[in-house]
Amino acid sequence: SELIKPYLGSKYKVTEVPKSLIFYMSKHSGPVNEIQWCPVREQSHMLLSASMDKTVKVWDAVDTGCCLKTYSCHSCAVRAAQWSSCGRRILSGGFDSMLHLTDVETGKQIFSSKTEFRISALKFHPTESNVFICGGFSPEVKAWDLRTSKVLRVYKAAVQQTLDVLFLPEGREFLTSTDAVSRDSADRTIVAWDFQSAAKISNQIFHERYTCPSLTLHPKEPVFVAQTNGNYMALFSAQRPYRINKKKRYEGHKVEGFAVGCEFSPDGTLLVTGSSDGKVFFYNYHTSRIIRTLSAHKEACVSAIFHPVLPSLLATCDWAGEIKIWQ
Repeated sequence: SELIKPYLGSKYKVTEVPKSLIFYMSKHSGPVNEIQWCPVREQSHMLLSASMDKTVKVWDAVDTGCCLKTYSCHSCAVRAAQWSSCGRRILSGGFDSMLHLTDVETGKQIFSSKTEFRISALKFHPTESNVFICGGFSPEVKAWDLRTSKVLRVYKAAVQQTLDVLFLPEGREFLTSTDAVSRDSADRTIVAWDFQSAAKISNQIFHERYTCPSLTLHPKEPVFVAQTNGNYMALFSAQRPYRINKKKRYEGHKVEGFAVGCEFSPDGTLLVTGSSDGKVFFYNYHTSRIIRTLSAHKEACVSAIFHPVLPSLLATCDWAGEIKIWQ
């Protein structure tokens, strides 16, 4: 993309809150569960989307707003999808219990495997590009190796479902958020794991009785944020013992049972989240105050993500199947 080229050599500037709608993209016929910019900077005009309509799509979301490719390898809703680090493949998992690694150019499946559970979360390892973690409607989370097409390790938690997976820097440890909130206890809501040994490091991280549908890491500081069904985002240390920061709480948006995603801007100054009322909320990371809200969608906005290179470009998606690009 010619728009991205001038920014490739320079350092990321300050993030501005976007004001106007550039593209309105509505080729999905069901809710969009996940969107992700291509991690390869030169190809970051491409946006990936995974939908309940059983498809994964790739869009030119910077220059044209057009859908470039549609992949229909799943027979049920696609709940999670991720770019490979090289930007040439897409890993997807769905409610058909299938995992697929698809070649972006040809649309062919390089790897496919059936799991014993419906998949709701996938994450590539940050330093081992052939390894990923997969979780879903099961007490087990699994690490897979794409080179052997086999399960490397199994992480066993006494829960019904894994909602999200977050690798901590370097990938030696990762977190899972689960739906294990019981009447008598809120432990196990966020569990920290040792990636290599599969040992549980901690399940006493978050003590409120709310599930956390999504987790996100700060790009520069050793902290992470958990989106909670209590209609607020909580801040934690990303180093043991992963303590909550009781002074900062990001509230004002609504979650209400949707898997609403949250993310930091690339410079780490803003925290952005969708909201079940269709708005996007921009919080100052340091003060935890709302800077601005954007009336983005009519239905629940489940994801809002800043472009990795262009300083104020934002993609949002919603429960009606719409994707919008803002600047």
